[in-house]
Amino acid sequence: MARKRKELTDVLIEMGVMKPNDANRAREESFRSGKPLHEQIVAMKLASEEDCAKALAIQHDMEYIDVDKSILATANFDLIPADLIKRHQVLPLGKQDGKLRIVIGDPTDIDTLDALRFRLNMPLETCLGVKSKIKTHIDRIFAEERASIDEAIKRISSIDRGASIDIKPGQQADNDDAPIIKLVTAIISEAVRNRASDIHVEPMKDRVRVRYRIDGVCVERDNIAKRMQGPVTARIKIQAGMDIAEKRLPQDGRIKMIIDDKPVDFRVSSLPGYHGESVVLRILRPDSVKIGVQSMGFEEEDYAKFKRIISRPNGIFLVTGPTGSGKTTTLYGALQDLNKPDRKIITAEDPVEYNFAGINQCQVRDNIGLTFAKILRSMLRQAPNIILVGEIRDLEVAEVAIQASLTGHLVFSTLHTNDAPSAITRLIDMGVKPFLVASSIQAVMAQRLIRTLCPLCKQPDPDPDKRWLQILGFTERELVGKTLYRPVGCANCSNTGFKGRKGIFEMMLMNNEVRELAFKRAPTNAIRKAALASGMKSLLMDGKIKVLNGITTAGEIARVTQAEGVLVDPQ
Repeated sequence: MARKRKELTDVLIEMGVMKPNDANRAREESFRSGKPLHEQIVAMKLASEEDCAKALAIQHDMEYIDVDKSILATANFDLIPADLIKRHQVLPLGKQDGKLRIVIGDPTDIDTLDALRFRLNMPLETCLGVKSKIKTHIDRIFAEERASIDEAIKRISSIDRGASIDIKPGQQADNDDAPIIKLVTAIISEAVRNRASDIHVEPMKDRVRVRYRIDGVCVERDNIAKRMQGPVTARIKIQAGMDIAEKRLPQDGRIKMIIDDKPVDFRVSSLPGYHGESVVLRILRPDSVKIGVQSMGFEEEDYAKFKRIISRPNGIFLVTGPTGSGKTTTLYGALQDLNKPDRKIITAEDPVEYNFAGINQCQVRDNIGLTFAKILRSMLRQAPNIILVGEIRDLEVAEVAIQASLTGHLVFSTLHTNDAPSAITRLIDMGVKPFLVASSIQAVMAQRLIRTLCPLCKQPDPDPDKRWLQILGFTERELVGKTLYRPVGCANCSNTGFKGRKGIFEMMLMNNEVRELAFKRAPTNAIRKAALASGMKSLLMDGKIKVLNGITTAGEIARVTQAEGVLVDPQ
């Protein structure tokens, strides 16, 4: 039989900080005002907030944490998304025995604990602290992050406008207190903490615009004074190992940084433009490719097909889609599943985005003649079981990849086509013989990334936009008994209504009919019709499933698929 929990007032009386008469007054006033009892006691000044927190900890059998005296490492803030910390006012302490230890200010707030468990998907060990001190600590941490950018901009703006603040060639600018260095570091750190995939530093006529790409959509962050353009660009190029004196030609580089005690890589590209050099930093997080293929949004049927395909001993598996559609993440996920001591895996990539233990990764270097085709030919003499080719760009690479697949190797690669059936005709158009395409390709998968609705603020949509439903081809029968959801916006999702991304997929298996059509050089529409007849789900069909399951909206599916020209399936 469970032990009956003591009343909060009884605990405070036992602690000697409250008298019985005051306890009765507090209970009556709490009932009248509707305030939680512990808040009412503090409001009536019958006990301090700290004493109430200690009493609550005793009442709920929780550990009390003195937020002022505890060492709360900033690095631990990376254990919980910043939006959750701000929204629910929780402090992460660290992981212990497989549980995430957090400090909360109100043990009676069951909704907050449920939301945290749902979002973090891991067991929690809750400790109790003073609510106002928790808020102060959170505000201070995030104010420092916000202020670091504003302060750097302000400090640079205060410099005499006639003074030169250019960084000269060969100057390393190692002083971390320099305003430009603080500004660039703050921008990069903030982008990482906000889950951005890219940072865009774009010169305009009278300013420099900084934008983050979050969940596939660009969000404007800062406008920097035009005269800071040169120093900001130079600082990034110095970090990336690029030539700051060369401003007429495009350049590529790479930055490695430690942010919140975690390694983060950045692929840097500079492009000369009319108003100056545009710089883009692609953020590469090793953790992002460790989430597991199943977490990417596969329906059960497609996931089973995917597992069967990557388990085959030979053949080619192609993933198609535009830049930024998650092709690399998908193939890396497949390699992680297959990365076992009894298999040898070699990759040819341009560039190598993530490093994996146990996999031999080769960097393409066209400037010295180390091309995809040359690496591939050398790979075959290394006796691999599995080969990944970053991209099939031309006939030479395609022919070597096909040769590898026909000699007992499993080959993964990507191709830039709008859908899965187009990959067949694209290879034939490159000059690959149709019989080689038909015999070597095992499957082709097209994919896109869609924004998913924020789980904390999404709401049922009683009157969904019929225009989007009509565009996607929904029938009344499909919508019967289904609840569609709409974005609302909250602190958790930066008021966008969307949080995170998942994939929509089009998996085409090469059955006998599709192989025969490839052999006969059939047009894409004929191949697509045969694939749909044999059970392939199109990108649109997979997107509709995710709308019906409340994962995203019809408007989002229309935005992603219509933009790529794959909205309507042939009849």
